[in-house]
Amino acid sequence: MNQSHTRTASGSGLLVPALFTLTIFLSASLLFFVQPLFAKIVLPQIGGAPAVWTTAMLFFQSVLIGGYLYAHLVTRHLPVAGQLALHLLLWGAALAFLPLGLPEGWRYDPEVPAAWQTLGLFALGVGVPFGVLSANAPLIQSWYARSDGPSAEDPYFLYGASNLGSLVALLAFPLLAEPLLGAARIGALWAAGFVAFGGFLLLCGLSAHRGGAVRVTRGTAAADPVGAARIGRWLLLAFVPSSLMLAVTTKISTDIGAIPLVWVVPLSLYLLSFVLTFARRPLTPSPLLRAAYLVALALLGAVFAGITGAHVGLWGVAGLMLAFFVVALFAHARLYEARPAGRHLTLFYLVMSVGGALGGFFNSILAPLVFDSLAEGGVTTLLAATLVLSPAMRPTPSLTRLGTGLGIVAALPLALAVTVFGVTDWLMLKLAMFGLAALAAIALRRHLPAAAIAMGIVTVTGVWLIPSGDLFRDRSFFGTHRVFEADGLRLYANGTTIHGAERVADLGRDRPEPQFYYHRNGPMAQVLTSGLGTEAARVGIVGLGVGALACYRREGQDWIFYEIDAAVDRIARDPSLFTFLGACAPEAPTRLGDARMMLAQEAAEPVYDILVIDAYGSDAVPMHLTTDEAMRLYIDRLAPNGVLLYHISNRYYAIERPLSRSAEAIGLVARIQDYPGQEATDPGDAPSRVVLLARSEAALGPLADDPRWALLPADGGPVWTDDFADLLSILR
Repeated sequence: MNQSHTRTASGSGLLVPALFTLTIFLSASLLFFVQPLFAKIVLPQIGGAPAVWTTAMLFFQSVLIGGYLYAHLVTRHLPVAGQLALHLLLWGAALAFLPLGLPEGWRYDPEVPAAWQTLGLFALGVGVPFGVLSANAPLIQSWYARSDGPSAEDPYFLYGASNLGSLVALLAFPLLAEPLLGAARIGALWAAGFVAFGGFLLLCGLSAHRGGAVRVTRGTAAADPVGAARIGRWLLLAFVPSSLMLAVTTKISTDIGAIPLVWVVPLSLYLLSFVLTFARRPLTPSPLLRAAYLVALALLGAVFAGITGAHVGLWGVAGLMLAFFVVALFAHARLYEARPAGRHLTLFYLVMSVGGALGGFFNSILAPLVFDSLAEGGVTTLLAATLVLSPAMRPTPSLTRLGTGLGIVAALPLALAVTVFGVTDWLMLKLAMFGLAALAAIALRRHLPAAAIAMGIVTVTGVWLIPSGDLFRDRSFFGTHRVFEADGLRLYANGTTIHGAERVADLGRDRPEPQFYYHRNGPMAQVLTSGLGTEAARVGIVGLGVGALACYRREGQDWIFYEIDAAVDRIARDPSLFTFLGACAPEAPTRLGDARMMLAQEAAEPVYDILVIDAYGSDAVPMHLTTDEAMRLYIDRLAPNGVLLYHISNRYYAIERPLSRSAEAIGLVARIQDYPGQEATDPGDAPSRVVLLARSEAALGPLADDPRWALLPADGGPVWTDDFADLLSILR
């Protein structure tokens, strides 16, 4: 370094790192704000299916890879002045897409697959601004490596600032922005932030242009040429935390329900692990962290294998979160240790983004196609176990043969117990699986790579061979599906929530009796068996379940079901599983797709005398089905004296609050019934909560004066719209 360069760096003080830190912090905040923001803007137009969210995340991850590839190429082939000019040109082009919104003239086409339309909509609406932001993390760090800032030879600490910005935005959107502002106002503030970002970008580029070439002063190990083995290790170290984050989120959402921030907490911990490891004083894989890592792997393995039980309680959730955080810390600390010199910085981040995206692809796309249960968590935990091996512990051919041979021998008793001796005790077999894996590990404790291979063979054998005891098991993009029997009932569970039941004794009878929420004593049955129900000519049911409501259909009535998941329709229509539809309404069609979108497309068809919205039977709240615009659509699809029935049984949310506000705004009469059930004497008579709406008291008929149906006054809160809806405000 020459004398003039030394003076420049000294004069810079903290100004240059502060500028770059603020710029990358702002960029990351905008990046994480735009994802939920644009999804919120377009959700009513493309439907609320989980597959839509999966497709949106696939879009964001794909564009992120493109942004990192762009940063890698321009830093390789353009001088800093050219990089700055090109990036500012793209930033200027992105301004044409502000404020964010639906592209002009865009309409949903029911003939085109929703996934392709979603990808196209996101590309047209937010693709350019998101692409510009996605390139900034590696690009700005590369510029800092050329600047006069202190520690410019090792700019990786800026990635910690980037993830801190992501973390702040992630928490601020649901906790501050959504409760206080609508999507339009959030979008305007985001656009202002994006405009301001251009000025910071210009200052950073000028600082890099003035600084000169990349300075590399790190040790020789970090400056080694980057080969395939090193890239493969980066991929694995990025894949494991990404995949495990999604697996933990899915597990908690399945067991506890989609309570507020349930997806935010794992992602926040994921980002926090980057903040702590990619820092000026990074957290390193100490002996204490290594010991905690092994304990975390044991807990994750027990949970994903089902040893801890089907559900995890609140303490189990805390333990699962902590275990995931330890794994993420360990993996990202290893990733930071494996970082290359500054000249390979953009390649490093490109590979990291691919590894993270592969984790998302594995969990969101591949796992539902390959597994019939949430097995991806166990698979990723097995991969995570290999991270304790140092690069010097790579399995040689002899160790691979040793581990494979002992793994097969250790798994043989388990395979014989299931296939030859017909052992079906699930818990005993699971404990045997863990015991055999532990014995194999102890036997090969001096050869860790071989021990990992042997344990993996035993575990995978157990996962595939140990029977679950279910009559039916399947998985779709919308969740897991199980059919099993207990207490004389044939039960259907989506995740861990029961969505329908039929008495085993009723199977094969002419007219089986509906159970659980649909029991003859319950509020939905009261409406469908009253004069309103018997005189109705046309009935619409949003949410099929096992088709239990079909057995309240009268001769000559026209019933139509709406169901978003084709797997649910197959289960309900399979007479070997459930017989409600086959016995009571075999000719009633199921219209597959998002109900709100389909009802909007059916404006020319006859209207309903009764429309049942039964999309709240689990712990999630499909918000686009709950807004004022949605209720007005439902009312528009009703006959003048028709009634609208919402089934809103839910453990965590008081869904009657936004419904009461919209009912008052529209001028509807509203009733609610909290039915306590009679499960003590009849296991099939479950509690339920139902809201009944109509245009007038007269339309309610005899139910208007029924004491079981209480008045539902508005609570004075703001009306939920497609632009504004605050889920936290309706927590019980």
